[in-house]
Amino acid sequence: MAINEMTVSSINERASEEYFRRGQDADREGNHERAAEFYERALGENPDHEQAAFHLALLYDRRADDAKAIELYERVCTSPPVHLNALINLAILYEDNNHYDEAHRCLDAVLRTDPNHERARLYMKDVESARSQFYDDGDDRRGDRRDAVLNIPITDFELSVRSRNCLKKMNIKSLGDLLRTTEQELLSYKNFGETSLNEIKALLAQKGLRLGQAAEDPTKAGLAGGLPRARVSAAVGSVPPEILGKSVADLELSVRSRKALQRLNINNLGELASRTEDELLGCKNFGTTSLNEIKQQLGTFGMTLRKLEE
Repeated sequence: MAINEMTVSSINERASEEYFRRGQDADREGNHERAAEFYERALGENPDHEQAAFHLALLYDRRADDAKAIELYERVCTSPPVHLNALINLAILYEDNNHYDEAHRCLDAVLRTDPNHERARLYMKDVESARSQFYDDGDDRRGDRRDAVLNIPITDFELSVRSRNCLKKMNIKSLGDLLRTTEQELLSYKNFGETSLNEIKALLAQKGLRLGQAAEDPTKAGLAGGLPRARVSAAVGSVPPEILGKSVADLELSVRSRKALQRLNINNLGELASRTEDELLGCKNFGTTSLNEIKQQLGTFGMTLRKLEE
């Protein structure tokens, strides 16, 4: 009986490895839907296949399916050895959803393993600052139900996959962020049309809010603090503030790239460096040529676009 169990286990592991290999091939070909199917099959054969779990988590992360991505990253992180990239990506997801203590826990685990991990140290500063601000603001706003509503994460609402993906690419995480966004900005994104727009408008209407409200008058929306805090520190390292504040209008860019940045409401280098490649490529009429042009311009200042750890 024990021999039969060992044989079945060996067969399952071989099948799992084959499915994982096919998933990697599909990933390299850009067929991410097919890759996800193979990774899921690999995990079906062997739930402990760490690499399949990590690569599937990356795909879910890029689809804005935070819940599934977090579940898989956690699975990878619970067994040794320490998977640093999984911990960092998990920390980013936790921070995106305002779970700062959990984000801090993940980054602390990375730094205990590698105290000189540059990106983890930079993210930790970001998280500690956000965590402090989060608690301070909570004390200041105690009893203020309106501000509590504005801080509700987008992930708490039932939205279509298309709408959810576009909002994540635009770095829109809460109802307050939506109030800073205009209809034009939403419609500038690929695959975001009137149906998605009406879905978002209906969501806000339920709370007595509307798109662009804070952009027109931040004080009326209870958002005097301005635009949401951009996560730029880990992407730009020690770039001086005067460089971060440099206007994108001063860059040598094509007309297409300039228009895309205008639609995304990106005004300076700091805001640009806080975006990922997927965020920029999500904008209509923005392709790899424009992407490479912008990456080259950022590179002249020693800066890069924000990246997911792989």
